[in-house]
Amino acid sequence: MEQRDRLVLLHGFTHQEIQRLLPAIKQVVEDPHSIAFAMTTPTNLEWTVAELIKEVTEEHKMLTARKESGGREGEREPSASE
Repeated sequence: MEQRDRLVLLHGFTHQEIQRLLPAIKQVVEDPHSIAFAMTTPTNLEWTVAELIKEVTEEHKMLTARKESGGREGEREPSASE
């Protein structure tokens, strides 16, 4: 986990609220594509904060690299957070 990794963790929001929050956050931050977004799950609520940050940022980097290399955005492998 690098200090410059950025992560927004959402907990307790409805689907509609999340759909409004994500674009709003992306509008006000510098380089929004560098930010990993995650929601809590029954599984990741049991993790330490460090474990959660590590898992989510690694998955974000993998998906970003796949997208940049021409992979389809919808293609992904299941993560440990699922």
